[in-house]
Amino acid sequence: MKKLFTLLTLTATLLFASPAFAYEVKPGDTMSKIAREHQLTLQELADVNPQISNLNLIYIGQNINTIKSTMTNVSKVVEPTKNISFSDSEIDLLARLVRAEAQTEPLEGKIAVACVVLNRVESPQFPDTIKEVIYAPGQFQPVKNGEINKPADEESIQAVKAALTDQRQLAPGALFFYNPAIATSRWLDTRATTLVIGQHVFKK
Repeated sequence: MKKLFTLLTLTATLLFASPAFAYEVKPGDTMSKIAREHQLTLQELADVNPQISNLNLIYIGQNINTIKSTMTNVSKVVEPTKNISFSDSEIDLLARLVRAEAQTEPLEGKIAVACVVLNRVESPQFPDTIKEVIYAPGQFQPVKNGEINKPADEESIQAVKAALTDQRQLAPGALFFYNPAIATSRWLDTRATTLVIGQHVFKK
């Protein structure tokens, strides 16, 4: 399973052939301004940033992909269960975890949480399936408090689909995430940070 996942991840990376999120939003930036500065049309910038549903609403520190996608003739929406061989129940379970862990986070943060689980599936340090990763003892608080059993919302489902397709590399190498403001255990403080989105810090 890990070999299949690695091969499919590599294939997706080669197909999309563009590093994700190359520009960090600064004070005074707008999507139009960013597009002009990177020799893109506003539509081209929107096309390579499907995580931004409202082009008039971006925030300082947000990451924006400014590299044109080479996939102009390929649909951005790929059915994950057909292409990566995860079952419907696994996709639903991952979306429920994303909702429980990142309900108040932006879409980008939800995608990164899904990527952490997928990174664990791929890693030899963790189990080989989404279900085994999520239900591994002591790993995710929603499993312990029962939040995992609540239905996924639409944005969490969207985040999982994105993590399984064109935004798989949003959180490369990240195997953990936490909110330092409320964490009761500080052992993750010593691990290398890969990125910070919203209230979550992602670690290797």
